[in-house]
Amino acid sequence: MEEESKLEKLVKTSRKTGEGEDWIFSLTPIVVAFVFYIMFILSTEIEQKGLFIAYGAAAGIIGLESYWIVRGWRNNHGSTIVMGVLGIAITLGLLSLYMSFV
Repeated sequence: MEEESKLEKLVKTSRKTGEGEDWIFSLTPIVVAFVFYIMFILSTEIEQKGLFIAYGAAAGIIGLESYWIVRGWRNNHGSTIVMGVLGIAITLGLLSLYMSFV
């Protein structure tokens, strides 16, 4: 019997139903850390606080999306990998858009 390649596994493997709940719970530590980060930035004498908050938010979201890309690779969930890459692209696009206004 021929062993399936990684690409075939990524396409054929279905996701479990609790994946959405896992994603919501993975947001919790990021949100808590970001609240403390905002409190720290607002209490400092930094002139461009919005810039630091935007970079911090982008870094947190990209880190979370990277985690989901690795998780999708381990569990052979191609759609999770695609959504993670799209999430990173959207985050960088929004950051770039914000930077063009600042």
